[in-house]
Amino acid sequence: MVKNAHGHTLDLLGQAILSGQYAVGASLPPEPLLCEQFGVSRTVVREAIKSLVAKGLISTGPKVGTRVLHDDQWNWFDPDVITWQAQAGLTPEFLRDLQELRRVVEPAAVRLAAEKATDEDIAAIEEAYAGMKRAVEQGGDYVVHDLRFHQGLLHASHNRMLIQMGKALSALLRTSFEISTRVQDGPRSSLPLHRAVLDAVIKHAPDKAERAIMVLINGAHEDIERVVSTRKKIPGMSRSSARLRKVA
Repeated sequence: MVKNAHGHTLDLLGQAILSGQYAVGASLPPEPLLCEQFGVSRTVVREAIKSLVAKGLISTGPKVGTRVLHDDQWNWFDPDVITWQAQAGLTPEFLRDLQELRRVVEPAAVRLAAEKATDEDIAAIEEAYAGMKRAVEQGGDYVVHDLRFHQGLLHASHNRMLIQMGKALSALLRTSFEISTRVQDGPRSSLPLHRAVLDAVIKHAPDKAERAIMVLINGAHEDIERVVSTRKKIPGMSRSSARLRKVA
């Protein structure tokens, strides 16, 4: 989908900040220069600046101008911020923060899912798992089904706050899953781990479900650590989900 002038300008500025073109504490160019650089009106630039302020990337003031904030003030639950970081390159620190977050949130959510999941919830998770299996065996979009699997688990918790957190976590989880698919045989080896989680939820066995999701998260952590250990910065990633070739 082609973005409008505001969306395009916002993307360019966001990518510039996340890539380090504008360092922490640095000032963005004045409005007239940004208008000339991007070929847009002052209104478009101002709206883009407002969006960046709302995402916690910059601050504005009459005397200090527009300055880039430290990354601990950025909204890491904002899908745009995650996308810009993925395109700039996923740092080891970013990926490790994500894995720690998963260890905090997902085991508790899966315990609740094992206690509360309805037949409809389980059917949705089963469908996502089937999509993952097809992608491994026949080729296709593995990550989108993997994401639906984990979103289904959060939804099955029937906790409104966890469900809302799941929406915010989607972009974060996608980066983790895309990295995992880059490990040789990563998706194929993770299938039985996903199956173990699903079977425990079907049996309404919270302890087993929690243990199973921890095995899955730890496996993903090991995959990511193998990738991280090979380089200081992970290559930038596209917006599209990872796809698998047909497995012979």
